[in-house]
Amino acid sequence: MSIWWSLHLRREAASVPFARRLLLGTMETAGVDPDISFDLSVALSEACANAVEHGGREAAARAGAPDETGAYHVTAYLDGDRCRIEVSDSGPGFPPATVDRRRPSLAEHGRGMHLIAELADHVRFRNRPGRGAVVSFDKMLKWRDDSLLKVS
Repeated sequence: MSIWWSLHLRREAASVPFARRLLLGTMETAGVDPDISFDLSVALSEACANAVEHGGREAAARAGAPDETGAYHVTAYLDGDRCRIEVSDSGPGFPPATVDRRRPSLAEHGRGMHLIAELADHVRFRNRPGRGAVVSFDKMLKWRDDSLLKVS
């Protein structure tokens, strides 16, 4: 079975725990192991917090890029034994050094991205030219013994 959902969220701090709770609720209902759910929820929170802080009008204006929405998007897919999450914004995008590295540095900024990379099995940071940043990450799922959706 596959489950997916997509959110269009305002760049407000309150949107971060909302997205996290939706993910945790979906995973609990599906029967995903709580440790895997927790790791993914922390990674999602970091990606959303980054979009809230850096992904909107003010940041885009500083970089000379337009921001029509002041919002960001979260999409989550639970498909078979894998969960894939994507967070995109319309800010100025990642610095080239972040996109070029497989793992972000532990410099003053970017610790959240490093955490995402540590919690997920695969992570990708990319820019959409003139349209913002995209963080996508995935993780193999483990299932509770009582899961109705368990992949055999």
